[in-house]
Amino acid sequence: MLTSAQVREICGQCSDMTIYRNLRDERADFPRPVYVNRRRYWRADEIEQWWASRSEAAPPSPRSTASNA
Repeated sequence: MLTSAQVREICGQCSDMTIYRNLRDERADFPRPVYVNRRRYWRADEIEQWWASRSEAAPPSPRSTASNA
């Protein structure tokens, strides 16, 4: 199980607000946390799968295509 801080680190040092937005946005398909004593925890395998799917689905950045030309 991962804490919120660990999830933010895995997701590229994102903010709590980014996690909140991802949870609210159905298109993001962000894994839902498990609540234990009013604290949020995520399953590590779900976060890793989500991050891998985001990496695969992301279009190439303009910088990487410009440097290859």
